[in-house]
Amino acid sequence: MSQNKNLQFDSKCIHSGISEYEFGPVVPPIYQTSTFKFESAEHGASLFKGEAEGYIYTRMKNPTIEAMENAVAELEGGHKALGCASGMAAISTVLITLLKAGDHVVCSKSVYGPTMTLIHSVLSKFNIGAAFVDSDITEEIEKAIKPNTKLIYIETPANPMISITDLEAAANLAHKNNALLVVDNTFMSPALQQPFKFGVDIVLHSMTKFLNGHADVVAGIIVTREEEMYLMMRKVLNQLGGVIDPFNSFLVHRGLKTLSVRMQRHCENAQLIAEYLENHSNVKWVRYPGLKNHPNYQVGLKQHSGHGGMISFELKGGFKAGETVMNNVKLCQLAVSLGGVETLIQHPASMTHLSMGAEARKSAGITEGLVRLSVGIENVKDIIEDLEQAFEKVKEKETAKV
Repeated sequence: MSQNKNLQFDSKCIHSGISEYEFGPVVPPIYQTSTFKFESAEHGASLFKGEAEGYIYTRMKNPTIEAMENAVAELEGGHKALGCASGMAAISTVLITLLKAGDHVVCSKSVYGPTMTLIHSVLSKFNIGAAFVDSDITEEIEKAIKPNTKLIYIETPANPMISITDLEAAANLAHKNNALLVVDNTFMSPALQQPFKFGVDIVLHSMTKFLNGHADVVAGIIVTREEEMYLMMRKVLNQLGGVIDPFNSFLVHRGLKTLSVRMQRHCENAQLIAEYLENHSNVKWVRYPGLKNHPNYQVGLKQHSGHGGMISFELKGGFKAGETVMNNVKLCQLAVSLGGVETLIQHPASMTHLSMGAEARKSAGITEGLVRLSVGIENVKDIIEDLEQAFEKVKEKETAKV
């Protein structure tokens, strides 16, 4: 990786993780094999002892997977990375490695739902305590820390309210209290935010989203800043078995080549759409890091080189308006997930969080008219025209009632 250290980020996206292979391929080949043969019994023994470099079994290490891992580690400015079968496999590996019975974790309240479920429903079985706080308010993190707090887990910007946590402040708090800071960097990607620069200990991603960028992979990754932590994580990941496969690694590595240019377009489109929504009569409020009315706008300027492709906004018509917009968009695709080249839209109250019930949604800050938009890289005029015609359907229904 060292030959790329002086390259600009755009160039690193294309050249990171590329090693010399037999026959000189420009693109790393797919080593679609479960196992690797040894030169001799002595060679096999030396590999198992860790005395020689090489490959034994794809669950443990594979050249295609390793090339992708090295690329992501380099883009994040980390030491090494571990490819996982999903974002949740990455999150599970980190939490299981770093926490034991009797420990405590402080976590962002606005966090990916399955992460919260994992902590509440699984880790609690092993006497691991947790506090969920508004991590965008540094004082709330500090109040939640206990003598047995071993980990602070932050998602920033966080889902679905696009809240922003001050990473440097959170890192200082963690280290002051002998804890580690883990950051889910999925919403920004290393193209826009590199948490290690602010003292973070571990960075993870759902590579399903922006890193791959084409909605055709489910994968996750863990990036460490030091060898000792990498070896700890590798041992646990190998035992749990939640490793990524060679073909998905190949697809992610291919996606990384366009990461920089994709993120630039995501940001440009999202800024224009956020400004359009901010001035729309159907919209009560908009949450986007590029708008000056974002509560942590200044923190974002310090941490981000761009404002990302994720927008949340509240429709004035509430639940029914949300349903109407979802049923009338044409270009924007009605689907969960995010970070692909296509624009995705979803209405949590009628979709992902419907089963919670109105009161539980209200308590969680998920309002009836909340809409989450993952802005794609289509022509921005087409996206805005699609939203506008869907908003017109809401107005037509309201007029018909009168």
